[in-house]
Amino acid sequence: MEFPQDDLELLHLDKECTTLEPPLPEEEDSLDPRVRDALAVYTDDWLVIQRKYQHCSTMYTPHSSERQRERQRGLVKQTFELDETAAERQDDQDDAKRRSVSLDETPRGSWASSIFDLKNSSPDALLPSVLERTAAEDMDHHNTEARLRGRHSDLLGLYSSPDEDEAIERCSVPEVPKEHCGQRIMVKCLSLKFEIEIEPIFGILALYDVKEKKKISENFYFDLNSDQMKGLLKPHTPHIAISTLARSAIFSITYPSSDIFLVIKLEKVLQQGDIGECCEPYMVMKESDSSKHKEKLEKLRLQSEQSCSRLGRFRMPFAWTAIHLLNIVSSVGGLDRSDPDSDSERKGHGTWNERKKKGFERMSVGDDMCSFANFRPATLTVTNFFKQEGDRLSDEDLYKFLADMRRPSSVLRRLRPVTAQLKIDISPAPDSPHYCLSPELLHVKPYPDLRVRPTKEVLEFPARYVYTPHTTYRNLLYVYPQSLNFSSRQGSVRNIAVKVQFMAGEDPNQALPVIYGKSSCSEFMKEAYTPVIYHNKSPEFHEEMKMKIPANLTDNHHLLFTFYHISCQPKQNTPLETPVGYTWIPLMQHGRLRTGSFSLPVSVEKPPPSYSVLTPDVQLPGMKWVDNHKGVFNVEVTATSSVHTQDPHLDKFFTLVYVLEEYSFPFRLKDVIITEANMEGELKASMAALRGALLDTCVRFLHQLLSKLIQLIVYPPVIAGQIVNLGRAAFETMALLVNQMHKNLEGNQDQHSRNNLLASYIHYCFRLPTTDPPMPPAGDHYATLSRATARPTSLHLSRSKSISNSNPDLASTPVSPDEEVQRIIGSKANDRSCNRVSAFLDSVALFSVPTRQITKKLLHEELALQWVVSTSTVREAALQQAWFFFQLMTKSMAHHLFLTSKLEVPRRQRFPDRFVDDIAALVCAISADIASRYHKDVELVERLNSSLAFFLNDLLSLMDRGFVFNLIRSYYKQIANKLHTAQNPSSLNALRIDFTRIVCSHEHYVILNLPCSTLSPPASPSPSTSSTTSQSSAFSSMVQDHGVATMFELSVPFRQQHFLSGLLLTELSLILDPDGEGVFFLHKKAISAVHSLLCSHDADSRYSDPQVRAHVAQLYLPLISIVLETLHQLHDFSGQQNIHADADPDSSNTISQSVAMAIAGSPLGQAPFCGLALSIYVCLHQAGRQSSGLSAECTRTLLVCFLWVLKNADAALLERWVSDLSVLQINRLLDLLHLCISCFEYKGKKTLERINSLTFKKSQDMKARLEEAILGTIGARQEMVRRCRERSPYGSQENVRWRKNVTHWRQNTDRVDKTKTEVEQESVVDGNLATEASLIVLDTLEIIVKTVVASELKESVLGGVLRVLLHSMAGNQSALFLQHCFTTQRALVFKFPEMLFEEDTELCADLCLRLLRHCSSSVGSVRSHASASLYLLMRQNFEIGNNFARVKMQVTMSLSSLVGTSQNFNEEHLRRSLKTILTYAEEDLELRDTPFPEQVQDLVFNLHMILTDTVKMKEHQQDPEMLIDLMYRIAKGYQNSPDLRLTWLQNMAGKHSERGNHAEAAHCLVHSAALVAEYLNMLEDCRYLPIGCVTFQNISSNVLEESAVSDDILSPEEEGICAGKYFSESGLVGLLEQAAASFNMAAMYEAINEVYKILLPIHEANRDFKKLASVHGKLQDAFNKVYNQRMFGTYFRVGFYGCRFGDLDEQEFVYKEPSITKLAEISHRLEEFYSERFGDDVVEIIKDSNPVDKNKLDPNKAYLQITYVEPFFDTYELKERITYFDKNYNLRTFMYCTPFTLDGRAHGDLHEQYKRKTILTTSHAFPYIKTRINVIHKEEIILVPMEVAIEDMQKKTQELAFATNQDPADSKMLQMVLQGCVGTTVNQGPLEVAQVFLSDIPDDPKLFRHHNKLRLCFKDFTKRCEDALRKNKALIGPDQKEYHRELERNYNKLKEALGPLINRKIPQLYRTVPAQTAQTQRNSYNRSSFRRVDC
Repeated sequence: MEFPQDDLELLHLDKECTTLEPPLPEEEDSLDPRVRDALAVYTDDWLVIQRKYQHCSTMYTPHSSERQRERQRGLVKQTFELDETAAERQDDQDDAKRRSVSLDETPRGSWASSIFDLKNSSPDALLPSVLERTAAEDMDHHNTEARLRGRHSDLLGLYSSPDEDEAIERCSVPEVPKEHCGQRIMVKCLSLKFEIEIEPIFGILALYDVKEKKKISENFYFDLNSDQMKGLLKPHTPHIAISTLARSAIFSITYPSSDIFLVIKLEKVLQQGDIGECCEPYMVMKESDSSKHKEKLEKLRLQSEQSCSRLGRFRMPFAWTAIHLLNIVSSVGGLDRSDPDSDSERKGHGTWNERKKKGFERMSVGDDMCSFANFRPATLTVTNFFKQEGDRLSDEDLYKFLADMRRPSSVLRRLRPVTAQLKIDISPAPDSPHYCLSPELLHVKPYPDLRVRPTKEVLEFPARYVYTPHTTYRNLLYVYPQSLNFSSRQGSVRNIAVKVQFMAGEDPNQALPVIYGKSSCSEFMKEAYTPVIYHNKSPEFHEEMKMKIPANLTDNHHLLFTFYHISCQPKQNTPLETPVGYTWIPLMQHGRLRTGSFSLPVSVEKPPPSYSVLTPDVQLPGMKWVDNHKGVFNVEVTATSSVHTQDPHLDKFFTLVYVLEEYSFPFRLKDVIITEANMEGELKASMAALRGALLDTCVRFLHQLLSKLIQLIVYPPVIAGQIVNLGRAAFETMALLVNQMHKNLEGNQDQHSRNNLLASYIHYCFRLPTTDPPMPPAGDHYATLSRATARPTSLHLSRSKSISNSNPDLASTPVSPDEEVQRIIGSKANDRSCNRVSAFLDSVALFSVPTRQITKKLLHEELALQWVVSTSTVREAALQQAWFFFQLMTKSMAHHLFLTSKLEVPRRQRFPDRFVDDIAALVCAISADIASRYHKDVELVERLNSSLAFFLNDLLSLMDRGFVFNLIRSYYKQIANKLHTAQNPSSLNALRIDFTRIVCSHEHYVILNLPCSTLSPPASPSPSTSSTTSQSSAFSSMVQDHGVATMFELSVPFRQQHFLSGLLLTELSLILDPDGEGVFFLHKKAISAVHSLLCSHDADSRYSDPQVRAHVAQLYLPLISIVLETLHQLHDFSGQQNIHADADPDSSNTISQSVAMAIAGSPLGQAPFCGLALSIYVCLHQAGRQSSGLSAECTRTLLVCFLWVLKNADAALLERWVSDLSVLQINRLLDLLHLCISCFEYKGKKTLERINSLTFKKSQDMKARLEEAILGTIGARQEMVRRCRERSPYGSQENVRWRKNVTHWRQNTDRVDKTKTEVEQESVVDGNLATEASLIVLDTLEIIVKTVVASELKESVLGGVLRVLLHSMAGNQSALFLQHCFTTQRALVFKFPEMLFEEDTELCADLCLRLLRHCSSSVGSVRSHASASLYLLMRQNFEIGNNFARVKMQVTMSLSSLVGTSQNFNEEHLRRSLKTILTYAEEDLELRDTPFPEQVQDLVFNLHMILTDTVKMKEHQQDPEMLIDLMYRIAKGYQNSPDLRLTWLQNMAGKHSERGNHAEAAHCLVHSAALVAEYLNMLEDCRYLPIGCVTFQNISSNVLEESAVSDDILSPEEEGICAGKYFSESGLVGLLEQAAASFNMAAMYEAINEVYKILLPIHEANRDFKKLASVHGKLQDAFNKVYNQRMFGTYFRVGFYGCRFGDLDEQEFVYKEPSITKLAEISHRLEEFYSERFGDDVVEIIKDSNPVDKNKLDPNKAYLQITYVEPFFDTYELKERITYFDKNYNLRTFMYCTPFTLDGRAHGDLHEQYKRKTILTTSHAFPYIKTRINVIHKEEIILVPMEVAIEDMQKKTQELAFATNQDPADSKMLQMVLQGCVGTTVNQGPLEVAQVFLSDIPDDPKLFRHHNKLRLCFKDFTKRCEDALRKNKALIGPDQKEYHRELERNYNKLKEALGPLINRKIPQLYRTVPAQTAQTQRNSYNRSSFRRVDC
C-alpha cells in the first residue's frame, strides 16, 4: 500500500492513417511555413500522459450496472425455501385439482387418529457430534471457522450499482480527433443504354441541396461506354489511369435533408450543331426499327467517328436528370424492388412519373426522417433524361429545375425526354469498403489488390458548418468557370472553350500536372477544357476543375485561363483551335491564398512578362482588353484545405507569426508594411482580432491555433533584440476563443460541460513545445523600454490573501543588457526568502545578446500567473471555462516533469515556490467565487466547483500532498464561512459534497489517507506527516492502542490522520444530523458518495487481500457510529408498509416554507411539472411525521455500507470497541442489526418477477429530483449530465427538464422485457446479498456475545442478541445462513441456558416456534439443523430441572399456532423432523436410563396428533367453513389444555379477520378472554377481575362453554400450564381491547359496551386514568355510531345430502353470510366450490325447500339444498328485542315458510292454499366463533288456508297502520297502500278473501275460532282504511281531489260488500266449547328461544 513510483506514464500513440500512403505533399523541401506547421500538427504522434492506476478510480471506470453484472457472474445459487416451496406449491395445486378430497377415506370420527405410523417413517440425516459435549471456546472457534469458509469477498458487488446520476466524478476519455465524416451512401453505376449506340457518352454525378442552394459534393465522373465506343477516342487518351475507371462512388452527407438530389449530367464529344439537333436522333430513332433507319444510322455513326477523331478532346453538354434521395431512403416513394426489366420497375424508377405525385404531397416530412445511414438498398433504372438547354446551364437554373421537379404540374413534364436506361445501385456504404480511393486518390485501407477497379470517395462540401478540427493534410483547389460574355468581341468567336492551367511561373512549360483527370484518362493533367456550346458567344459553364495546391506556393503561382474558338467543321487553312483571349488569377497575395468569386477582364493578346504577380484588374500599358477592360469572365475558386485558413483574421495572425519566425522584415501586408517597430502592436492586435474570425474556421484550425498561442507563451519572440511578452495577450485570446466555442457548440459537450474538441486537444495533441523556434538574427541594438507582465512590487502574493488589482503591465526596465542576463542566470540560485518583493525575474524583458539567449517560460507557471492577475472579462471567460486551463496546466506540469526528469525529485522540490503560491492564490480566489456566486450563477458555479475538484484531484498526483490538502482546507473554509449566512445552504452543501466526492475519487485515495499509520496526532500541523518523498509517509505495522474509541469517531486525530475520508464522513454525518439541513436529495448525494467509494475498493484488485481490506475499512470505522446515531431516521423495513405510507396525503400535509415559496413562484413550473404537481405534496419533506427520515433507498444503501465496514474491519478491533460500549449503545447496535436483517431479506423469485423497477428506487429518485428542482438547487451540470445521457430518444425536445422522470413509461419499458435468465440471475444475486448480509450480522452478534461474556452486562444484552437471531430465523433465509444461524443459536443456548428456561418465557416460546417452522422446511439441511436444535433445547431443559414441561408446552403451542396460521406448511417435512428428534432421543446414550426418552416420545406423538389434524385442514384450505369447523374441533380437543385452546382460538380469530368476519373474530377473542379469566380466577381471587366465564355471558350466551369445571382440567399451578403471555392481567386486558376493536369493525357497537364493562373495573383498580379516558372516548364514539344505518348478516339453511360429502352427509347448518347476500350468490358460491371439488356433473342444487327424501336421490351425486331463513322470535321475546341490534344478536331460532297444496302443487286458489312454517334451532347462538352452526332441532307448523288468510290480512292491516302513522307523512306511500287495499282491480284482494272464507260458517268446529278471528281482522281492516282515507284527505292538494273521491267511492263499495260478511257471528262460539277443540298441536307461541332442545 505504498504510493507507486511509476504513477505517471507518457505514451506516444501512433496516429492512425486511413490510407496506404501517408497524406503528405510531394515536395519535400522549401515548404511553405504554413504547410510545415500544419504537417507538424498532423503528423506528430499523439502525446498522452496518464496516471497508471487511473483505471482503478471511478472517474474512468464508473460502476455501471453492466460492470456490476460482470462482477456478479458465476455466483453460486443459494437455496431458499421460499423459492423451493413456490415451485412445490405449484405442483401441489395441480395435484389438488386432480384428486377429489372427501373425508370418506377414513372412517368417520377417526379424523384425529394417527393416519401414518410415525415409527415407520424415515428421519433426516443426523448431524455429527451434536450429542458430544465440547468446551465453549472450541465450539466458538469451530463455528467461526465454518462461518468464514467460502464467503463472498465483495459485498457491494452483490448490491445494485451506485446511482449513476450521482456519479459526478465520472469522466470519459475524450475521443481521438479524427476527420469529419457524414452519413455515407454508395452509388454504383451499372449500365447506360440508349435506343441507338452511335458515340461515347460520359456521365457526371453530384449531390445538390435545393433548400440550401448548394452543391454538396464534388463531381464524380463515370464512363459506361462499350469498348467499341471507347476505341473511337484512343488517339486522344493514350494512357488511361486505373483511378479514372471508377464506376462506384461513396458520397458523404453530414446534414441529411429531404431536399437532396443526386444530379446526373451526361456529356458527349463535341460535334457540329446545337444540343437540340444532336439529341434529335436519340428521341426519334429506336434500335429495334433499324431496318427503317439503317442508312440514317450508318450516316450518324460515320459522323461521330469523324467528330471523335478530330474533336475528341472537347465535350458538349447533352442531357441530365435527377434522383430525389428521400424517395430512396424512405418508403415514401414506394420503391418496389421487382425484376429490373419489368414494366412496373421501369415506371417505378423513372425520375418523373405519376406515382411520385402522391409521394410528394406527403413529403414535407421534415429532415428528421431522413437518415441515409440505413435504408434498403435500391437498384434504379432511370429512364427519362432531359435535354440540356444551352442557355440554361448555370447552377441557378438547375435549382429551379429541381424545385420544379417536386411540383406535380411540372414544366419539365412538357419537355420531350431523351429515352435512355441508366441503371444504378444506391445503398448505405459499408463501414470499411475495399478498393477505395480518397478524394486525393490515395488508397484507403483495406486495399488488397491495386489492380482492381476502384471505388472513389467523393469529397463533401457540407451544406452548413461542420465543427471538427482538421487532422490530416488536405490541400485542394476547385475552379468553376461560370460565364463568359464575348458578345462585343470582334471576329469569329462562337464555339468557345476555356483552357485552365495551374502555372508555377510564366513560362508555358511551367504548367503543373495538378489537375485531376475525369473518366478514362490519365490521373493528372496539365490543362483542362470546358465543354463547348455551339454557336454561343456568351456561354454558361457547369464545369468543375479539381487541382492539388502545391505545398510551396509563391507569389508566382497563378491560374491561367486561355479562351479558344473551336472550329467544328474541317475547313482548309482553319486551325482546330484559335486563341481568342487570356486572363489569370494570382494565387498568393500578402501571404493569403486567393479564393472566392472573380469577375475578370479578358485580354485579347498574350499577357506581358511578370504579369503573374499582378491581377488582371491592373491596367497594363499597351495591352488590348475585351470590352474595355470590363469583367467579362466570371469564375469561382474555392479551396478545401487544411493548410490555408481562408479567414482574413486567422490568416493575418499566422502570417505575422511566420514573418516573425523567419524574421522577414519588412513585410507587406495589404496596405501596411510590417517592420520591427510595429510588429508587436500588429501581432497583439491580430490576436485580439481573432475573436472576429469565423468560429467554423477557428475550430477547423483549432490545433494549429492553440499550438501557436502556446508557443508564443512558452517562447516569447524576440523583436529587435528584445523579448516581447505575449503571455497576457495569448491567455486572453485563448480564454475568449475557448469561451466562444463553448457557447456556440453546446451540443458537443460531455457531462461536465467540457467541449469535447478542446478536451481531446489537451488529451492528445497538446505538448510543451520542445524545439526552439527559429532564432532571429542577432542584433546589438535594443529598445530602452520593454513591456512585460512584470509583477509590480505591490503584488505580495502571500497565500490566501486576495490579489491586489494593480496593473500587471507596469514597466520594469533593466539598466543594461548584461545586468539583465546576470539576473536571469542568477535567478535560479537567488534567495527567495525576502517575501518575493523583487519583481519576477524571468517575466522581465530580456535583451538579445550575442549569445543568442532564448527565453523559455513554463506554460503552467505562465497560465497560473496570468490567471491570477487577470481582470474583468478575461477573468470571467477563464472562470467560465476553468476546466480548460486547469487541464492545460496539469498536462503541462506533468509533461514538464517528464522533460526535466523531475519525477524522481521529492514532491516539494518539483515546482518553484512562486508557482506554488500562485496556485494557492488561484484556488483561494476560485473558492471565494464559488462561495459568493453560488446563488446567482448556478450553472457556472457548478462547473467551476467540479473543475476545481478535478484540478485538485490531478494535483494529488503531481504536487506535495500536504500542500494539496491545505488547498482543500482553504476551499472548505470559504464554503463554511458562507454556509452560516447562506439563504439556501443545501445547494452549497450539495456543491461541497460534489467537490469532496471528486477529490476522493482519486485512484490512490486509500494511500492518501495513510491507512496504516498510527493514530497519534502528527507532529507538523500539515496533514501529511512528513510527506517529503513521493511515496507515502510513516507507515507502521499495527494500530497501537491510543483508545480505540478515537478510531471509531470523527475525532481530531482521526481527521488529521485520514484526511480525505475524514472529510467525507464529516460531510455525511452533518447531512444526516437530524437537526441539520439534511434535505432529502443531500442524503442521497452523501450516501451515494460513500457507497461509490466502497464499491471501488471492493472492485480494486490492489485491496483484495483481507488484511489490506481491514486497513482500508479502518478509514471508515466512524461510519458505524454515524449510522448508529441516525437509527431513528432510518426507514423501517420490518413493517414494509412504511414504504407506501409516503403516498398517504394526510401524512404530509405541511410543506416547508422554502418549498412553498418555490412552488408559488417557481419559474420551472411549466410543462414538465404537470404530471408531478400532485406528488409534490406527497413527497416533499414529510414534515411533521419524521423531520428528515431517510428514504428506503437511502437507508438500504447506508446499511449496506455499514455492513461493509463490519465485514471488512478487523474483528479484534471491533471486539475492543464493543467492549467499551454502554448497554444502551449495544442495544442500539442490536436494533440496527435487526433492521439490517429486514432490509436485505430475500424477496423471492416470484416477487422479483412482479416487482417494477420503479417501486423501490424511482419513487425516491423522483422525490429528490423534485425537491432539487423546486429548491432551485439542481443547476445546469446535473442537467447537462442527464441530458447527455438521455439525449437519444428525445430528438429535439431539449426543454424537457428531467426526461427520465417526466416520462415514467421509460423505466417501465426498461423493466417489462426482463428475460427469464435476467430474473433468474437477479434472484441469484439477491439471494447471495441476503445471505452475506445476514452472515455479517451473525458475525457481529458473535463478537457482541464474546465481549459480553467478559463483562457483567450479559442479562440485558443477551436477550437482545437472541431476539435478533430469532428475527433472522423468521425471515426468508438461505439454507447456508440457517445452518450457521442454528449453530450460533445452539452455542448460545449451551452457554446461557438460564436465559431461556428461567427468565424470559417469551424468548423460549419464540425460539420453539422458529425451530418448528424450520423443522417443516422443504430443505433437508435446514430440517436437520432445526431438529438438532430442538432436541438439544429439550435436553438442556430436562438437564436443568429434570422435566421439560416448559419446552413441551411451548413446542405444542408453537406447532398449533404454526399449523393454524401458516399457509404453506408441509406436514410431510415436519413428520420427518419429528422422526429425527425421536432418533436423537434413542441414540443419546447419556440419557438412555432417564425418563427423558419416554417424555420425548410422548411429546412427539402428541405433536404428531396435531399434525394429523393439520393434514385435514390442509385439504380444506379452500373451504373456509370446513376449515373453521376443523379448527373449532381441534380447539375443542384442547379443552383440557388452556394454552393450546387459547392458541387455536386465536388462530380462528386470525382466519376470521382475514376473511372480514369481524363479529366472529371478536367472539373468538371474547372466548379467549373468558378462558383466561377462568384460569386467573382459579389462581387468585381478585375483586376487580371477572369471576370467570359467567361475567361474559352478557356479551354472548355461548361463552359458558369456556368454564373450567370438568375433572380433567389442569390446575394452573402445574408447571408449564398457563405459561403463555396471555394468562395474566395484561393479557386479559389485551384480549378484551382486541375484542372491542373487532366489534367496532363489525359495527356491533352495543357489544363494545359490554366488553368495556369488564375492562373498566380493571382500569379503575389500577387507577389508570389515561386508559379510562381512552375507553370512555371509545364508548362515546361507539354510542354515537349506534344510530348510523347498519346491516348485519343474512342467514341461510344449507342441507348436504349424498355420501360424497362424508362427515357432512344429511347434516343441516345455518350459514351466516355478509349482509345483503342474495340466495343466488351463496348458491353459486357453494355450487362452484363443490363442483370444482367433485366435478361439474356431480353436484346438484335442490331448488325447493320441501323435506328431502333420501331414497329418491342418486347415490353418486352430491345434493345441496339452500333456503333463505329469517331470525324467529316468540311474541314474548319481541318485548325484549326492541332495536335492530337486538333482533340481530344472540340468535338461535330461524324460520322459513313453504307454501303448498294438498295435491302437491306449491300454489293454488285461496281455499286450497296451505303454508308450512319450519322453525330451526341451532346448537349455539349467532354470532359465534364460527360462521355456520349445526341445526339441532327442527319443528314444523302447518297453517290451514284460513290461517294463511288471517296472516295475510294481518299483514295488510299492519302495512296500512304503518303508512297512516308514518312521521313525516308520505302521501305517495299512503296512496299506494290504499290503492292496494280498496282499488277495484285488485284480484285476490280483501273482498275476495272475505267472500271465500266468511260467506259460509265452516262445517268443521275446529275452524270456528279461525273464522271469528278472520272476521275481527276484517273489522280492524276497514277501520284502518277509513283512518287512512281521512289522513290522505288532509294531505292532498287540489289537483288530487278527484282521485281522492274515486278512492272514497271504492272504499264505500268495499264496505258495503263486506258489511254482511263481517257482522255474521258464529253462535257456537258463544257457547262453552270443550277445551281440546280449540287447542291445536302448536306450542310455538310459548317457546323459549334459549331453551336447549336436544335432537
